[in-house]
This record gives sequence, structure tokens and C-alpha cells, in this order.
Amino acid sequence: MLALGCGFANAAYPDKPIRLIVAYPPGGGTDIIARLIAPELSRKLGQPIAIENRGGASGNIGTEAVVNSAPNGYTLLMGNVAPNAINVSIFKKLPYNPEKDLAPISLVAITPNILVSNLNVPVKSVADLLALAKASPGKINYPSAGNGSSSHLAGVLFDSMGGVSMTHVPYKGGGLAMNDLLGGQVDIFFATMPAAMPFVKSGQLRPIAVTSERSSLAMPSLPTISDSGLHGYSATTWYGLYAPKGTPPEIINRINQVTLEVLKIPELREQLIQRGFEPVGNSPKEFANFISSEIVKWAKVVRIAGIEPE
Repeated sequence: MLALGCGFANAAYPDKPIRLIVAYPPGGGTDIIARLIAPELSRKLGQPIAIENRGGASGNIGTEAVVNSAPNGYTLLMGNVAPNAINVSIFKKLPYNPEKDLAPISLVAITPNILVSNLNVPVKSVADLLALAKASPGKINYPSAGNGSSSHLAGVLFDSMGGVSMTHVPYKGGGLAMNDLLGGQVDIFFATMPAAMPFVKSGQLRPIAVTSERSSLAMPSLPTISDSGLHGYSATTWYGLYAPKGTPPEIINRINQVTLEVLKIPELREQLIQRGFEPVGNSPKEFANFISSEIVKWAKVVRIAGIEPE
């Protein structure tokens, strides 16, 4: 454990359990990756890590809870692209600043979204979906993990580049959206790959394409949307660890070191890849620079798509 000077007393970090907040309900990609890496982080840090799901407002509620927590390393956030890069362009009054109010620890993983349909929808390819959507404007609907989420913007980008108009149905998390897709209440889903993979493998959902510019390590034979008629299409999701701003650098560096060690464990890497995650791991400074570039990138997508801030 890390010894930290604090006045006349010395405290070791960590010397009590840690909370890892996920700003979405259980079942989505952010929740899945948090539950995969938490046991290994716990083992290396020597303290229990309790995952707390705080869903709502496209990830803003859980993120704000971390921002308002004591900066002592005992409350962490498993963030993702939506609340930590996209929402600043989606919400007029975001209750936090993603660059100023959080301390980046490490980018954990990147994953493409995967375009899937329920088995009742007569589409097997991007061309099929475009043809159906053009024949019946507004009839095809797609859910998302919330307004401004990667699954939402992936659909907006598809509409824009494909010259079609599908109906967006926002949910309070990807897991809830997935339940309704499986139940047939919605048609297609630009889902996070980790959330969709079990249902694709079991034959409950039909895979159509991945949203990255190159094929996925988890499903290398599945075409990309870019190679299926919408050249240049790209929409990926990423996940990273954060602490509240003001957390001592020694603690940030300790968690970063342990995270990098965990992401090198062969068995864990294989689990992540099989679920559609591509493990990364970098320094706090590298992660901060990445976040800044992502905020700029998605602001352009939001502007091009004509989404008005809420």
C-alpha cells in the first residue's frame, strides 16, 4: 500500500474499501468492463472494490456523484465517451466540466459499437437496412443508452450519411435498451459490443456490421459499416478510470500503475477481447490529451448532425 503523509499522521492508501461508480444501470458495456477489472484491481490494491450503479441523465447523475465526492481515492468512476466527452455538446447546463472536475487515471479500453437487429426485422446487411429505411421513413426505430450516448450518435451519423430517417428511442442505459430489443419493442441497435456479444453468439440477435473503420478483434469476419456502403463511417466507444479532481497525484499514479498491470494479465485480456473490448492502458497525461481530442471530435459530429443542446 502507498504511504501518504498527512500532517502528523501517516495514512496508507488504500486502507478501506473503494467505491467504483458506474453511471448506468447494470448490463451495459460500462458496467460489464467495471465488473471484469474490479476483482483484479481489488486483489492488487488489497481492498474490496464495490461497484455502485448510478444511472440516469445519459450518465450525468453518476458522473456528478463522483465529481462531488471527497478527492481521497476512495470513490472512482468508470467513465465512458458519453458523459466524459459527448455530453458537453449535448446539454446546455452540464452539472460538471469533464476536463476540469475529474482527474483522468487511464484509458482502459476501446470498443466499436455493433449494429444488430432483432430477428423479426428483415435485414441482414447495411444495404438491406438502408433500403428498408428509405422505403418507410421513420418506421424503423433504434434505442440508445440515452440522449448523446454513443449508441444515439451512431444512429444519427448513420441517418445523416445514409440519407435516411429512423426514429430514436432513448433509454436510461444500454441494458434496458437491450431488453426491449430482445423483446421486439425496438428494431435495431447500435449497441456496445460487450453488451450485444452474448446474444449474438446465442443466436438471439442478428449481427449486421461494426461501427469502427476496421474490423473488430472479437468478430473479424463481420463487415464494417464503412465497407458496407457508408465510406468513412466511424463511431466507437471508450471506457476509462477517473477520480475526483484534487485527488493527490500519488494516489492517481498508484491506481494508474495497478490498472496498467491488470490490463497486462493474459487471462483478463482474453476475456476483454472475447467480449469486444480492446484493452488500452496509458498515463494520466495521455488520457487527458485523448479526452480533449474526443470532446472536439464529437462536438463536430453533434454540429454536423444538427442536434440541439437540451
